[in-house]
Amino acid sequence: MNKAEFLQKLRKELSGLPIGEVEERISFYEEIIDDRVEEGLSEEEAIEAVGPVNTIVIQTIAETPLTKIVSERVRPKRKMRGWEIALLVLGSPIWLSLLVALYAVIFSVFVALWSVIVALWAVFVSFIAGAVAGLAAGAVLCFRGFIFQGIVFFCAGCVLIGLAIYMYFACKAATKGMAKLSAKLVLGIKHLFVKRKEEE
Repeated sequence: MNKAEFLQKLRKELSGLPIGEVEERISFYEEIIDDRVEEGLSEEEAIEAVGPVNTIVIQTIAETPLTKIVSERVRPKRKMRGWEIALLVLGSPIWLSLLVALYAVIFSVFVALWSVIVALWAVFVSFIAGAVAGLAAGAVLCFRGFIFQGIVFFCAGCVLIGLAIYMYFACKAATKGMAKLSAKLVLGIKHLFVKRKEEE
């Protein structure tokens, strides 16, 4: 694949993104290829060093804010006529409420997912608080002469410390996993907008 074919394929794959973003990426990779050719590589070697088009497209979509992609998607391609504007205004109670509902659903999905993580961290904090309270109560009870009860509270505090340690690692892994899942969901939403535009 030569430079022209590479850039043409890249332009086609990025066609659903804002025009300014596409042109910026095209000129960026064109400059990189030219620099590598000046360093003595052939066009094919320079393109191979840049990486596959699919990887560049995924990275570009991930770096482009969702608001930019959506605004590019909803921006009219031509000047709207008077009757079209009137239809938009008259239909706004329907399409605006549907749009708000869509955003509410997406937002609620993210809130529901992250509330699980918040709940896990709350359990971790409660284990820590219970461990501190158990150790403190055990020491106080032993000091006042209630040895058996003090040992029970002290042992309960130690058990909670162990559970808190395990819970910390579970919470940390769950948080990383949820961050990756959230990033994939946002990337998936971006891909939906980009692909729908490419199909038109």
